[in-house]
Amino acid sequence: MCGITGLIHLDDSPVSLSVLQKMTEAIAHRGPDGEGHWIEGNVGIGHRRLSVIDLSVAGYQPMVSADHRYWLSYNGEVYNYRELRQELEAKGYWFRSQTDSEVVLNALAEWGTKALTRFNGMFAFALWDRKERTLLLARDRYGIKPLYISHQGNTFAFGSEQKAILEIPDFKRKIDRSALLEYFTFQNIFTDHTLLEDIKLLPAGHYAALDLKKNKPTLQRKEYWDYNFQEPTEPTSKEEYQEELDRLFQQAVSRQLVSDVELGSYLSGGMDSGSITAIASKSFPYLKTFTCGFDLSSASGIEMSFDEREKAEAMSYHFKTEHYEMVLKAGDMERILPKLAFYLEEPRVGQSYPNYYAAQLASKFVKVVLSGTGGDELFGGYPWRYYRAVVNDDFEQYIDKYYLYWQRLVDNAHLKNMFAPIWKDVGHVRTRNIFRDVFQHHQGKLKTPEDYINHSLYFESKTFLHGLLVVEDKLSMAHGLETRVPFLDNDLVDFSMSCPVSLKLNNLADVIHINENDPEHKQNKFFQKTRDGKQILRDVMKRHIPDKVTQAKKQGFSAPDATWFKGDSIEFVKRTLMNGHANIYEYMDRPIVEKLIKEHLDGTENRRLLIWSLLNVEQYLKEVGHD
Repeated sequence: MCGITGLIHLDDSPVSLSVLQKMTEAIAHRGPDGEGHWIEGNVGIGHRRLSVIDLSVAGYQPMVSADHRYWLSYNGEVYNYRELRQELEAKGYWFRSQTDSEVVLNALAEWGTKALTRFNGMFAFALWDRKERTLLLARDRYGIKPLYISHQGNTFAFGSEQKAILEIPDFKRKIDRSALLEYFTFQNIFTDHTLLEDIKLLPAGHYAALDLKKNKPTLQRKEYWDYNFQEPTEPTSKEEYQEELDRLFQQAVSRQLVSDVELGSYLSGGMDSGSITAIASKSFPYLKTFTCGFDLSSASGIEMSFDEREKAEAMSYHFKTEHYEMVLKAGDMERILPKLAFYLEEPRVGQSYPNYYAAQLASKFVKVVLSGTGGDELFGGYPWRYYRAVVNDDFEQYIDKYYLYWQRLVDNAHLKNMFAPIWKDVGHVRTRNIFRDVFQHHQGKLKTPEDYINHSLYFESKTFLHGLLVVEDKLSMAHGLETRVPFLDNDLVDFSMSCPVSLKLNNLADVIHINENDPEHKQNKFFQKTRDGKQILRDVMKRHIPDKVTQAKKQGFSAPDATWFKGDSIEFVKRTLMNGHANIYEYMDRPIVEKLIKEHLDGTENRRLLIWSLLNVEQYLKEVGHD
């Protein structure tokens, strides 16, 4: 687990070592165990190392191939590296280290981009081919590891984080206004844009090549993998699916336990992290586990259930883990917001500051931590979302229904007025089209309710899950902590995509047959958080964790911020957002924004996500500055 960066001057001017060093220093938190640079003329590659496998100097990067043709800067873990190494050794390759980095290097030398489909793990890397003068960049299937790219003037640059690119002298920082509109629609960015023009995020499951032999080199991107949720053509029995899931899940966790440093696990009190802990604790007696809870003394309503420390402690006792926890209070968000904006760089989905504190806690004891991210998206953990668009006349009707739900922050009725100061620049952006384009490969295949459910799972894996992964990477690496996600093991993902929807969702048949003439409340019961989802996962995990955990209602990892924004943090909200000097009002209409905020403060609407996003973007604008 590391940080990578580099730059190429397309006008053939030499790369400055001092600039490259500043770029790697900007992401030093990702790799506190070592730093490396390689420069040849107009090409420079940098690396920061977090030593996890083979702690010796043999694992230092950038790493050169035996024939000195290829130079690699690599971030991640490939969990099947030992099997690949054996295959490469049989082909005559020899190895100087025990690292997966050297396996990745030789695999790319042997198989080229076809090697990407053989890597089971998380990665982002840059490979320079000295002979062909080409740069290859790539991200893993799911986007667990980020990789940013930039082309401004005669300089092409890349980095694990944007802040590395921003160290380039005279880099022009200009806010991408269309991305800002996109974010305040979805609380996420579905395109490859970031909040800065000229910096893009290489999409998950893609590689890109830059050929310097061409007169005007341009980055050529290609998708090498994509999700494909679909009903099986020849389904087997429920019992066979359960047995296969159990086998693959245990295999996935076991694969990701490989480490030469101490490893721990998050333990939230829910099924996903609990199941991972159950399997990991068999191999690691007294496994260290970590929970982040909340002071609910001022909370009310549904927020009273947000603290799951009691459940986590019970599972810790059950699995005999060495358990650590911390309690977040009103005010902890305010204190950490500047650091959060620095490390996160730009907000994505959800309320992320508890993740920062959880990673901070874990990093005091371990270098590697297991996370339950991905279980919900793969196995249908959010049925109240899918049920809203399960019966449709055609694809466009499905888009209309699902799009309405995913306007998480500001709906179309308020969007134009809210962005009035810049509407002339963003009025052409159609957020519905951005939403629709996520499905560009699949819209002709939808016939049954199960098809639409699978389509929803595809959408949420491509967007919501990807956003969660970007947040998880940034906030764990802020503390030099490697986060692993066993649910995103290739074999387990492949299984989940072909698992029948009927085994994932309990009440699909009832939802399909809803009488539209029934009173609204009869329909709404399916649009609330329930235990309808992930049924096959619940059935299998009964073998490993207590029944009361597998039967619990789905609940996300969230703080009682809806109450805090109206109470303990109200002055912070007013001081930050409800003044004429806030940076956001260069792009947004102040009266409209304040009206929306007041609706939350008055208790007429729950706009906690909007307020959280406004606070983050305001801090982001302070941190990044802009031209």
